[in-house]
Order: sequence, then structure tokens, then C-alpha cells
Amino acid sequence: MVNAGQAGNLPADFDGLPIPPTDDPKRYVAEVTRASGSSFFLPMMVLPRPRREAMLALYAFCRETDDVADEIEDDALSGALIKAWGEEVEALFDGRPSHPVSHALVSPIRRYKLSKGHFLDILEGFEMDRSGAMLRPTLAELERYCYCVACCVGLLSVEIFGYRSAKIPEFALHLGHAFQLTNILRDVAEDAERGRIYLPSELLAAHGLEGVTPEEIVRAPGVERVCAAIGAMARRRFAEAARAMPASERRRMRPALLMRGVYEPYLDRIEAGGFRVDGPRDKFGKFQKLSLVFYALLRTL
Repeated sequence: MVNAGQAGNLPADFDGLPIPPTDDPKRYVAEVTRASGSSFFLPMMVLPRPRREAMLALYAFCRETDDVADEIEDDALSGALIKAWGEEVEALFDGRPSHPVSHALVSPIRRYKLSKGHFLDILEGFEMDRSGAMLRPTLAELERYCYCVACCVGLLSVEIFGYRSAKIPEFALHLGHAFQLTNILRDVAEDAERGRIYLPSELLAAHGLEGVTPEEIVRAPGVERVCAAIGAMARRRFAEAARAMPASERRRMRPALLMRGVYEPYLDRIEAGGFRVDGPRDKFGKFQKLSLVFYALLRTL
């Protein structure tokens, strides 16, 4: 397992994790989440305030650390920042938080007994992004990546939502995989611009695309068939998530089901478009997202 603390040597002028000035960590994480424009924000609004604030803090952690992997081109700096975030997680669980996101996480970690290991695994996934590991990964590597960046977020989330059935962690695992595989299908062209191909090497090889480069992937003959196979994997995960969740938990899992109400239609749209990757990125407007969340909400009543 890649540990965030192994993310590379520190640049000579690195001063540690930048700490944004704020006197209100809760407001800080809410603003980070709102500014992201993510589909995540609306479903969280149905939660009672303590759980909602916990989820906003969790999302802000994911947003800030994901941006290190995606937005910083300097390899040494991004590696140093991932390492610094790993050290911040250790400090947080030792009662010594520094960053506003960490301060916002103090109460949720204590109240909902959130696992330090899941936070470190999330960082492992972003290190996989940052380090170049996600260039034609094996199926096993893709599985691990989805677990780190999506399933661990789901496993932390269901602890915040609260549940009684022992099946709920299984539900979170399957739904996390389904969400991340859908994201991969939406972002093939965008990821290629960053030098990444998340499509697994075994499926690429099966369609004669063993050595395809990021520059070639968008127009490579057969890439739609590879994406269709990933789409089928996502469909299976959505179906497994549905089977794993007892009806008695639907109310408590409402935010996850509202997220599914947005993500599964993305997969529907990608499939209806023939899994093409050379067009504009599939996205819903604000009104469409509101409508999808509303109809998903009705199904949970």
C-alpha cells in the first residue's frame, strides 16, 4: 500500500501545509463545498445540522486534497503537499489539527467514530493520481483506486448518516465503485489531457489498444467498446448496491440515494450516446440536477 508519507522528497523551499486564515472552520468547509459546484451539495442539505456539517467537512477534505493531485503541475510540490496532508491527518487524530478542514473534522471524528485509516486511504488514491500510476492501470489497481477515492468516502459517509443494518458498509462499497466508474467514463478526454487513462490495461489489450497513449485515446478505434465494458461494471455495482440496502435503511441513506439519483442518469446518458469519448463532457445543468434530486427524494419517501 502506498502511504501518503511516501509521496516524495520535500522541495527545498517547502514550508509545510498552507493554512488558510479563517476564524470559522465550519463556514470555510461550507464555502469550499458550495464553490465546487458539485452534485454533492444538494443531497447533503436533507441531513440534520450536525450530520450535514460533518459531511461538508468530509467533502472539503476530499476537495482540498484532490486539488493537490489534479491542479498542481509541479511534481515535487504536489508530492510534498500530499505528504503534508498525511501528516495533518496524523496530527488531527492526535488532537493537534492545524488546517481549517481538520478543525471542522474534530467533532465529526469524535461523534461518529470515523476511521483514520479511511482518510489515509483517500490520500493513497490521490497519490495514485499524482504519481502517474493511473495510466492504463490493471483491473486490480483500478479496483484499489476506486476503493480509495470513492468507497472510503462512502464508508465514512454512512457512519455520519447513521445506520443499523450490517449490510450498509457493503452498500457503500458497491455504490462508491459505481460512482467512480461513472466518473471515469465522463472524464476520459479530460483525464487524457492530464496524461491519465483510467481504462484498465486488460480491457484495452482485449481491443488492440495495449500501448494507446493519452494523446491517442479519444479517437482510438475500439475505445467505445472498452468504455461499454466499464459501463457494464458500473451497472453491476449499482445493482449490487440496491440489493445490499434493506428497505428499513432508506431514510437514513437518503443522501446516498439522492446522489445515486444524479449519477445513474449520467451513466444512462453516456450509454445512450454509445460511450463516445470524443464529444463534450456529459453534465447536467442546475435545473436538471434539482429535478433529478427532487425525483430521487420522492422515491425515498
